[in-house]
Amino acid sequence: MLGLIFLLPVSFTIIALFAWPVFEKAGIPGWKTAIPFYNLYVWLQIINKPLWWYIFLIIPFINVFMIMLMIVELVKCFEKHALWEQGLAVIFPFIYLPYLGLSSSETYVPVDKRKKIKKSWAREWVDAIIFAVIAATIIRTFLVEAYTIPTSSMEKTLLRGDFLFVSKIAYGPKVPNTPLSFPFVHHTMPLSKDRKSFVEWIKLDYYRFPGFSTIKNNDVVVFNYPEGDTVSTTYQSNKSYYRLVKEYGRKNVWTNKREFGNIIYRPVDKRENYIKRCIGIPGDSLQIINQAVYINGKLLDFPPDGQFRYQVVAPKGINPRFREEMDISNEDYDIWRQYPRAGIPMTASVAEQLRERPAVSSVELMVEPSEKWNQDLFPFSEHYQWNIDNYGPIYIPKKGVTVDLNMQTLPLYKRLITVYEGHDLEIKDRKIYIDGDEASTYTFGMDYYWMMGDNRHNSADSRFWGFVPEDHVVGKASFVWLSLDPERSLFGGKIRWNKLLRVIH
Repeated sequence: MLGLIFLLPVSFTIIALFAWPVFEKAGIPGWKTAIPFYNLYVWLQIINKPLWWYIFLIIPFINVFMIMLMIVELVKCFEKHALWEQGLAVIFPFIYLPYLGLSSSETYVPVDKRKKIKKSWAREWVDAIIFAVIAATIIRTFLVEAYTIPTSSMEKTLLRGDFLFVSKIAYGPKVPNTPLSFPFVHHTMPLSKDRKSFVEWIKLDYYRFPGFSTIKNNDVVVFNYPEGDTVSTTYQSNKSYYRLVKEYGRKNVWTNKREFGNIIYRPVDKRENYIKRCIGIPGDSLQIINQAVYINGKLLDFPPDGQFRYQVVAPKGINPRFREEMDISNEDYDIWRQYPRAGIPMTASVAEQLRERPAVSSVELMVEPSEKWNQDLFPFSEHYQWNIDNYGPIYIPKKGVTVDLNMQTLPLYKRLITVYEGHDLEIKDRKIYIDGDEASTYTFGMDYYWMMGDNRHNSADSRFWGFVPEDHVVGKASFVWLSLDPERSLFGGKIRWNKLLRVIH
């Protein structure tokens, strides 16, 4: 609810109410501060601003910035021109505005009678920078944010070096869990591995504003990495803390700082941003059979540019010009040359064309047999002996739905119950206790999603770390505005001209 106070026009009544004595000093009856919408119109009259300003006061998220400007203009009527005074008013309007109105030492001066204050060049620059930072912060927090593709997990739909815009309003923007943070930095200060860019003096609960749509199957979504709540400052999110503990032991991970650095916690909004395709939505049942994904028993279309690994036999290698035309990366090719069994990720159409090359003996799709168990896959239990090509069936939790809870189903939902929804869970004599009470069922408190990369054999996704809670969803990947090839130089074809200005599907 705290987010509504700052973003909905009617909620500005709360701020205006604290300006009651200020209105009266301006010769306006104080009761007018209590009338929603009308109080903002009166406020604009007091600060002598045009009525068209009102348009921006009814636009969600932009109105946050507008109310800040109106507070600054209001305190100028009390000759408060110092930067610290105006900043104090914006940050603590509930205290500062009543003080101005009730203090006998503070005098109201109408706009047309105020002294003209000429700002120094330094103050002009400071004001401009503050204006730009606040405006940009509001835009990237609530409207749209730029994002870069760092890995190949979504190739060839999205490429390493793609610069794209993520729409926050598509699914509804979130109120930041940690609103006090260094601008334009995600979770760590520049030139540091573990110095937080945020403080947790103020912590806000999860709240999402209404969006234009809901997440649908096959949407490309940006979200906070679910296993990113705890990280090693050495490995960051490149290798999950939980996998490090499983491989090296908890004591070693926490005490061997030379190898693992510091172990730190991150709130939801400061966890690493990941981008994948949403394969399953709340309430879906998902199963993968020989690489084909079935949702509720129906085959889900595979992305046209999606990739699998192919076993390639070509003793003399693959022609460089062909690799360039087919967009086979040098990195993937070099790995294959060194470890032929690793295969080469490619689309089905590229594989078909590669088969026709005279120097290529065979190109076979790599599929893990159903009887092979990959113990690194979620939920890490002998009851679910799955692999990346044969997985499930698995139910994707939906808010309000109740499921049976027992020792067999617990691995599916344990992290959901404890980490994501914040309950205490204990096991005594093979009985499950949640918050001290014995439990044989559990009712989900949030919606969950299943995310997978289009580069199916080269993607750390829900098959490895499970469900993505709704409070981790950041936004919808919408538009690629620039694409740079990390394997090329600036004057050697670095800009992928044919990949610019494309809508993401």
